[in-house]
Amino acid sequence: MVENNHPELMRLANSVLQPGFVGTTAPDWLLRRIGDGLGSVVLFGRNIETPEQVGALTASLRAENPDLIVAIDEEAGDVTRLEARNGSSWPGNLALGVVDDIDLTEQVARDIGRALREVGVSLNYAPSADVNSNPMNPVIGVRSFGSRTDVVSRHTAAWIRGLQSAGVAACAKHFPGHGDTDIDSHYALPQAKADASAIALTALPPFIAAMEAGVRTVMTAHMLTPAYDGHLPATLSPRIINDLLRNDLGFTGLVVTDGIEMGAVSARYGITGATVSAVAGGCDAVCVGGESAEESTTVELTDALVRAVLDGTLPEQRLAEAAARVHEFAAWSAKLARDFTPDEQSVDIGLVAARRAVTVHRNQGAEAEIPLVRDAHVVELSPVTNLAIDGCTPWGVADPLRVLQPGTTSVRIGESEFRGAKDLLERAALAPAIGRSLVIVVRDAARNSWMSQALDGLVRRRPDALVVEMGVPGGARPGAVYVTTHGATRVSGIAAAEFLLGGG
Repeated sequence: MVENNHPELMRLANSVLQPGFVGTTAPDWLLRRIGDGLGSVVLFGRNIETPEQVGALTASLRAENPDLIVAIDEEAGDVTRLEARNGSSWPGNLALGVVDDIDLTEQVARDIGRALREVGVSLNYAPSADVNSNPMNPVIGVRSFGSRTDVVSRHTAAWIRGLQSAGVAACAKHFPGHGDTDIDSHYALPQAKADASAIALTALPPFIAAMEAGVRTVMTAHMLTPAYDGHLPATLSPRIINDLLRNDLGFTGLVVTDGIEMGAVSARYGITGATVSAVAGGCDAVCVGGESAEESTTVELTDALVRAVLDGTLPEQRLAEAAARVHEFAAWSAKLARDFTPDEQSVDIGLVAARRAVTVHRNQGAEAEIPLVRDAHVVELSPVTNLAIDGCTPWGVADPLRVLQPGTTSVRIGESEFRGAKDLLERAALAPAIGRSLVIVVRDAARNSWMSQALDGLVRRRPDALVVEMGVPGGARPGAVYVTTHGATRVSGIAAAEFLLGGG
């Protein structure tokens, strides 16, 4: 390995990497790397079992470096790592944006910060500051505070204030704004089509609000923004990172990449090429490990950075500057955690917020049995979620409704089942609902044509059906009663179930 012959360059290279790993205890290779200068580690759902276990894990990591940055992607809502196994105790951004109470948003974020700080996390890759101006966006959606720039701006700032008041550093993402896209950057390269003036009016204000609220980390988007750079994705673009973010907007903090193994950049440049180009282009830290969590990947990337300095691709001064920003941020975030003063915790603030986010539309002329007096049959139409959402995280209304109404029955149907059997809806959805209330649960129905088709077919046969949308609501509001939770988190399901039985 090249790095072994250049120990100082190796330490600089290790400083700028933020790798993930496999397991619920720290592997030996990771501890050795921290000793060799690794400045950050990222936790994913696969690393988390219980708060006690995570606390022991982070303590073992910090035994090697007390100022180690321990990061996590805990947006709460649909994107949760801390509670990936059971579902989040807090609603996501869209729910908070719909309520539009910045004090509530700040309280929720502070509660999230408390939970993270207690287990030793120092940096949270949240909130999403993206304005979801494209309702068909396949990767942002409920992760955004909404489609209005003013709403997203004020709640981004409130979320950051709340989180950082609990001693955990926030990160505004995905710069310069991932909301107006129609491709998932986990797989391919999205493109923002708006001109610079439109972006300045719609996408940039939440990031400006984040900086004014004291954010010290910004995450780049793996997307092409021709208004600023028609050739390089934002993560690799000096025009976007240095000219726009640093010079024009005045950001002086840490710039971190989105997962560098994501298809938008790795498919085109390779994971090593993307890493080198990101640091050369102005990023200070490289997040890696969502899908590439082995020691060999970290070795490969360290080696690539060292080689790039040796062959002149990456100026040593740029690598040293990036490493210095990582160390500066590490010291600041460690002090942020030490200075936190514990206070009285808000009881069930996440459930309180989820209840407030439930909205209801009753269609005139359609008779609905609400609150439910008969046992319900719940049909959950389940989409394939994007990779930001842990596929193992439970969601829905059937389980929380069954807790409150033990006679509840349910079925979950995905696209493959729906397309594979013509009489499936009759057999699995309609027949078992005879003599029962029918509750149909969808998640982003407007963005999934098969789901809209299934929903329409069910409502035609059962116009008294109650529909619960747990994603971004579309224009149509079918069913006798149309309930929107603005997220599929655990507490959103509880709030919906409570409404169905209590009637609001």
